Amino acid sequence: MKCKRCSGSAVVELRRHNAAFCKVCFPEVFTEQVRKAIRRFDMFDPSDRILVAVSGGKDSLALWDVLLTTGYDATGLYLGLGIGGYSDRSHDAAVAFAEARGAELRVVDLAERYGYDIPTAGRKGSRSTCAVCGLTKRYVFNRAAAEGGFDVIATGHNLDDEAATLLGNTLRWKTDYIARQSPALPARDGMVRKVKPLHRLSELETAAYAFLRGIDYVVEECPLVAGNTQLRYKNAMNTIEATSPGTKAQFLFGYLDRGIPLFAGDDDVALVPCGSCGQPTIGRFCAFCRARAQILGEHLGSADRAGTDDREVARSLSDEVLPAEIYGGAET
Repeated sequence: MKCKRCSGSAVVELRRHNAAFCKVCFPEVFTEQVRKAIRRFDMFDPSDRILVAVSGGKDSLALWDVLLTTGYDATGLYLGLGIGGYSDRSHDAAVAFAEARGAELRVVDLAERYGYDIPTAGRKGSRSTCAVCGLTKRYVFNRAAAEGGFDVIATGHNLDDEAATLLGNTLRWKTDYIARQSPALPARDGMVRKVKPLHRLSELETAAYAFLRGIDYVVEECPLVAGNTQLRYKNAMNTIEATSPGTKAQFLFGYLDRGIPLFAGDDDVALVPCGSCGQPTIGRFCAFCRARAQILGEHLGSADRAGTDDREVARSLSDEVLPAEIYGGAET
């Protein structure tokens, strides 16, 4: 194969583009796709302070790498979930990346800051480990960004992630979740602006970029992810993509081009400060505080003990396939 840009020896083949690229040109093509996403959705500008949600995996580190090399003010945030050796290795990868580039990395230890870890939440909570983990991440990222004075939160969700999420929400006709699925959500009522600059790029492309850029990342999947609904939707999309290259992009980009206006208004909800933590929610207490109280066996207030009722928390976390930027009963 020859590189589409320079005719050199290609190392990455992209079937959906019917093209291949060499080890020099591909990172440039990848970066241009990120720039295109940023421009089209007006995600941020060079004056903005960006908080990158970093997991130690290929997607978040590739995103952070692109933002740093293109001159953005990008700080990393790593959330320690307490998942044994997996979390230790993820933390080490994020730290090594930051140190090698002289970048700032902020670390929040979930157990130290909020009193529980994800394995404990999975055992004591009313819903799946993945649902509580996603809720926790979204809450902590938003709070850290707001308290740190950041203008925007950037996550490493790629094309595969977004297509699978859209498929799951469409199959369930969760129109309020569908309405919120955008590569860029504006700030509102205590919610920091949230963007997904990698939404045009597949998981394969992100892995190739990380490899060619020499990024050392955690390859293994979270050991608690088995049975996650999102993975089943990803597998379904992969099966279709294998015989019809470009299906994921057509599905997601078609929605972004033509579908978003059809669901406008389906997510109109009034946000108020949580009575416990002050973060935005649609009820008296946010879903994070209710879930945390349930996990720790605490009550949020004698006047509203129903706020920690198992059934109420379960309803707030009833869907594991959620738009990554919205959290709580109203949402990784």
